[in-house]
Amino acid sequence: MRIFTFEKNGQPTIGLLKSSAAQEFIDLEVAGYAHCHDMVALLNQPQWQSQLEKVQKEAPAVAIKPLAGIKFATLIGQPGKIICVGLNYADHAKEGGHAIPDHPSFFLRVNTSQVAHQEAMVVPKASAKLDYEAELAVIVGKTARHLTLDNALDCVAGYSCYNDGSVRDYQRKGTQWTLGKNFDGTGSFGPWLVTADELPAGGDGLKIQARLNGQVLQDGNTSNFLFDVKTVLKIVSECMTLEPGDVIITGTPAGVGYARTPPIFMKAGDICEIEIEKIGILSNPITNE
Repeated sequence: MRIFTFEKNGQPTIGLLKSSAAQEFIDLEVAGYAHCHDMVALLNQPQWQSQLEKVQKEAPAVAIKPLAGIKFATLIGQPGKIICVGLNYADHAKEGGHAIPDHPSFFLRVNTSQVAHQEAMVVPKASAKLDYEAELAVIVGKTARHLTLDNALDCVAGYSCYNDGSVRDYQRKGTQWTLGKNFDGTGSFGPWLVTADELPAGGDGLKIQARLNGQVLQDGNTSNFLFDVKTVLKIVSECMTLEPGDVIITGTPAGVGYARTPPIFMKAGDICEIEIEKIGILSNPITNE
């Protein structure tokens, strides 16, 4: 299944695609689903997937709407945690002059840094060095702590696309990356959550690309993770409780703009696309603050 958030009458509402290739969706509010305005609340329901499968089969005709023309909202607008993995591809570590790590690096994003599919990502007043990063997003669907490699994937609700937009000069102003990763409107998330049962275990073996104005700048595969999804989940859950709606961003392959000669940064008027095989395309225009 593919579920997404869109804006209707000024509030977020959840939609469910009729099928993976459909150009129609089910408006869960019209279909009478109780948890239709909050993705975190939906994922907190123990049987949410079977409930939505029933809606998908039984939705009344009045609840079926065309996908064209809707205004997407950020897939999960208020996740409890957005946990990001740095340097998770060897080629990206090398292009940035880093040693290949023997343990993943982690940093956090804040909710105000996020934008939706088709919403503008924002080049801030403070810097023109806004870089793209194509990443696989993992969405947690069950409360979990002290996971093992054997059961880690049991807590995954699904996967999506993420553009971990990074303001490079601010990222390097200190030893921590927080400022450069959290400017308002620099992290794009969507367009939808693809449930885990539709993808290879751990999102493994998926082609991932970043394109700027149609030019392929990143072209990688999630099979090249240094630390796969189950390993990342195990490590994070040693430290903190994972909860439904939490998001884990898994790192980016080589080809980022700052490592190029000359560097390439996103600028107003550009279109940046992140495509992940079997998930879809996350597309954003770029604007100035």
